[in-house]
Amino acid sequence: MPFKKLHSEIKEVLESLEISTPTSFQSKSIAAIKSGANIFCIAPENSGKTTTLILTAMQKLKCEEIGTAPRAIILVGDNEKAKALYETFVTYTRRTSLRVYVCDEKLHIDMLKSEIFEGSDVLIGTTKIMNKLFLLNGVNTTQLKMMCIDDAGFLNQKTPLTAMMAITQSITKCQFVIYSDKMHPFLKKFESYFMKHARTIAM
Repeated sequence: MPFKKLHSEIKEVLESLEISTPTSFQSKSIAAIKSGANIFCIAPENSGKTTTLILTAMQKLKCEEIGTAPRAIILVGDNEKAKALYETFVTYTRRTSLRVYVCDEKLHIDMLKSEIFEGSDVLIGTTKIMNKLFLLNGVNTTQLKMMCIDDAGFLNQKTPLTAMMAITQSITKCQFVIYSDKMHPFLKKFESYFMKHARTIAM
């Protein structure tokens, strides 16, 4: 069972949330993501993809705050999804010292920069706001370990795709994990750019 090999604080959180059995997708994907490889995670809705994203990010960051630079970035399709994912993330991380920050598009960019600069471990936001922050040197990527893209179907649109490609070109080294309901043809193209030697976990 993949839950047994997770950080002790994650196991405590799962127990408090009365989650004891991994989904079939989680059984296949968590160990692969923990290996550090770039991964395409392909599974239908309600397979446990979002929970997998949160648990593996927590595992990667060892459930503890370190320094001030973000160590995980999560990209989502729109601002409402960013805020919803943040709320779910906090449900899992509130017993840990991990600092999760949502880059709300409605806030002024200088406010976002200043709050991120104060220290965060996980950043959640749209490709639009994250690319804007990157262009303004608002995100220190020197400690970045993981970038995840949740429900990646939105990248089929030109504007978020262009922003996402610009973001990835600014990152020298980290693990990329893409979650999607199906293996869209445009996702395969990323293997030539930042998803090198990627594995595919599909249900």
